[in-house]
Amino acid sequence: MTESTEGEVVRKQVVIITGMSGSGKHTAFKAFEDLGFFCVDNLPTALVPRLIDVTIASGGKIDKLAVVVDARLGERVEDFRRLFRRLRRSPFESQVIFFDAPDRVLAERYSETRRVHPLARSASLLEGFQAERAALSEVRAMADAVVDTADLSVHDLRRLIYERFRSPGAARPFNLSLVSFGFKRGLPYNSDLVFDVRFLPNPYFIPALKEKTGNDPEVVQYLEQFEESAEIINRIASMLEYLLPKYAREGKSYCTVGIGCTGGQHRSVVIANGLAARLSAGGFEVNLVHRDLHLE
Repeated sequence: MTESTEGEVVRKQVVIITGMSGSGKHTAFKAFEDLGFFCVDNLPTALVPRLIDVTIASGGKIDKLAVVVDARLGERVEDFRRLFRRLRRSPFESQVIFFDAPDRVLAERYSETRRVHPLARSASLLEGFQAERAALSEVRAMADAVVDTADLSVHDLRRLIYERFRSPGAARPFNLSLVSFGFKRGLPYNSDLVFDVRFLPNPYFIPALKEKTGNDPEVVQYLEQFEESAEIINRIASMLEYLLPKYAREGKSYCTVGIGCTGGQHRSVVIANGLAARLSAGGFEVNLVHRDLHLE
């Protein structure tokens, strides 16, 4: 462990991800990325200590590593033994996690993805599994933890990684984007939820407000006259405060919420700003985007 400039103790961690092909290693890899780990896929065992040396030389900019090492590299058991011994001597807290599943489950997953097993390019899929199990049997025995993913969905596996490796007190990673927009230019790309606020009085038809935007206080004051403005902010915010933790619990990392009016200049901007303020005050990290502002 090291100490930050504020006196906070920072854990330096390295996680080696290994196991059977199709067992969920790369789902775990993505979960570690979400948790802020510096992640490297398919790295030879001999290069892992060098990577650790580089992170130490970074002066604390990188303190969490996750590295996938698997059968694609043709590593010998002795290579793993040498790596694990080096890890125990490093200043990082190290863990080796072996992901596994029964052959029938792995076969079903390969059937869905239609990928070629790395050890079955000139043999049957079952023979590939058998060769891989034989090559990794001692590695499995040396691992700090073995995770059987047979009964785990992708969301379950991500949740397991989040719960086990996120920093104490840290929230599960979640990216909330609020996007104001104009319906006449189409919906925001990849919207999860869209709310139409065109029922609110339109400042566009007030000559003194037509050339202004929802970021101008005169437009905000105009819309605040109407009870519906505060009510729609409250209703949408309440819905999101209920939904977002449920989405995060199921492994969802992103949510894009569109707030639309006709042109994306006035009403949607005011409501999106109000929602951002409410949700930020409630502890959510909000990315606020006014897509169509100034495009009139």
